[in-house]
This record gives sequence, C-alpha cells and structure tokens, in this order.
Amino acid sequence: MMDAQNNSLFPFLHDYLKIYLPKHRKASVNTVRSYRKSLEALLDYTKEHLQLPLGHITFEHLTADLILSFMEQLKSDTDCAASAYNSRLAAIRAFMGYAAGRDIALDATLEKLKKISFEKPVNSHIVEFMSMETVTAIVEQTDASTAKGLRDRVFIILLYDTGARVQEMLDIRLCDLQFGSTPRVTLHGKGRKTRAVPLMARTVQHLRKYLSEFHSVELLSSDMPLFYSVRNGMKNKLTDRLIRYMLQKYGQMARTVCQDVPENVHPHLFRHSRAMHLYQGGMDLTLISQWLGHSQLETTLIYAYADTEQKRKAIAAATPKDNPLYAKLNPARCTITDEETLKRLTGLR
Repeated sequence: MMDAQNNSLFPFLHDYLKIYLPKHRKASVNTVRSYRKSLEALLDYTKEHLQLPLGHITFEHLTADLILSFMEQLKSDTDCAASAYNSRLAAIRAFMGYAAGRDIALDATLEKLKKISFEKPVNSHIVEFMSMETVTAIVEQTDASTAKGLRDRVFIILLYDTGARVQEMLDIRLCDLQFGSTPRVTLHGKGRKTRAVPLMARTVQHLRKYLSEFHSVELLSSDMPLFYSVRNGMKNKLTDRLIRYMLQKYGQMARTVCQDVPENVHPHLFRHSRAMHLYQGGMDLTLISQWLGHSQLETTLIYAYADTEQKRKAIAAATPKDNPLYAKLNPARCTITDEETLKRLTGLR
C-alpha cells in the first residue's frame, strides 16, 4: 500500500484543477467546476465504500473496478440523466489520463476506464416541464414576509423568468442587472459566453423589493453576488446544493395543494418550463435558442417535439378507441425531424 507521505493523488488533483485545466487548457470556470464536482463525488464514494479517511485515499484505491462501481451507482440513481452520467465519466477519464501522463503505473487503470461505455439517452426528445399553474404553486410556498422567504421567492421567479441554468443564476452579480427602459440581466453561460435576457415588469418589481432588503447599501455597479447567504457574519454566494434542497422543499410543500407538482423539482425543470411556455406562446425556436444560450438550434428542437407529442396524447385521450381516426394517431406521424423544422422555420412549409 502506498505510504501517505508518497501519496501523489492530491498533489495531482491540485495541479490538475488549479493549474492544468484553467491555465494550460484554458477551460472555463464552469468546466473546472463541473470536473471538480465529478472528482469530489468519486472521492466521497471511495471514502464511504472503503471506509477510509479522505486523506488516506491513494491512486491504488481508485481501481477501475471501484470507478465502475461508482458509475453503476450513478446509473441506478433515478435523478442521474444520461448526460450527467456521461459528464462524470468524461471528467474522471480526463483526470486519470492526465495522471497517467505523469505516472506510467496508472496506464493500466486508464485503459480499463476507456472500456466503460458512455450512456445513450433513452429518448433525447423527451423533456419534462411544468404548467404555469404548477410553477405558481411552488412560488406561493415561499413566505415573502421573511427575509429568507423573500430571497427564495425572488430566486425562483428569476430562475423561471430568465430560463437560466442554475450556475448562471448563482453567478449573477449586482452589476449584471440593468433597470433602464429595457430591463435585463446579463447571464454568464457555458464557454465564457454571455447573453442579455430581458426581464418582465413583475419580475423587476420583485427584484427591487429584494434589493431594498438584501442590498440596501450596495450600488448596482458592485460585483457582489445578487443572491447570498450569511455564514459567520460573512456574505457568501449561494451553492448549487442549497438551491436543489430549497426547490425540493418547496416542491414537497406545493404537492399538497397541486397534484401536478413532480416528485423531483430541480433547477433545470424551470428552464424547460419557461422554454416550453415561450414556444407554446408562439415564440420562434431560433429566438428561444438565443434566449437559452444554446450553441446549436438542434438542442432547442426538443421543445417542438415535446409540444407536438403532448398534443398527440391529448387528441388520443379524447378520441374513442373505435374511432377510425384513432389508427392514425401514432407518434411516428407526429415526430418533428430537424429537416422538417428547419423547412418550417425558413418558410418552406
């Protein structure tokens, strides 16, 4: 067993996350954060699985079998989509590749990791979203008469209104807000890309109330985080884990008054819901793609498919089984392909 003093795991981790990714690979802050979370999850699993203190874990413990076991546990987690599974696997492979480049003894483990297959999405067109009534039910569970409740309410409203990713929400600073004739917020997305998203009048009202409570002494030109919590007298940016816990809590509360609230209320659900509502309201897919910060229009096509599929199911449910039209109500006929959608968008259909 490797001696603790000769443990190269943590020095490698430090160099990889602090130097190699940000300085040599020029990886974005969000990419580094994603890799860090994946590696942290692996180490937490190793610690619990082998009943070892974190500081005692070495490369000898990170065998291909253990990593495969970790990935199998992720796969069994109903909250872990194929994209999340693949992201974790890619991050672990990348780090082990970096480590193997510095320690040839790790080559065997790396080769075994390469044999672990990425997951294929069950159906890349399926997208879960909530109705406006469901979103409202969740928002109304917050108690805006308290400071914490007000913060949570405004966070959820802004999360839905902007269709932002959770990390984009956490990264919003005061200086990213503009309340002029065209109120908007600047979001910092993937790949260091930024985009300006318009704010609805009611959202601006909620934001102004929140700012008077939480940022009464700061200027809008400040780079202080918009949303924060106070720990040990210090203001700290909210964490992804706290937001997920908060949404789950309000989701459970809302389920007692609205049966349509899903079991798993997570940040991306609000993004999907906003996009679907915009599409159903008549907004062009190309504009929705820009709104969401998608690099390719194809990514946004899931909303067109989901809306069509929802209508097909509604028609099928309302059509008697013995109706001759029923045989024509099949998913294949309602499927929207990339080509068909592009033709419609360009006026060819």
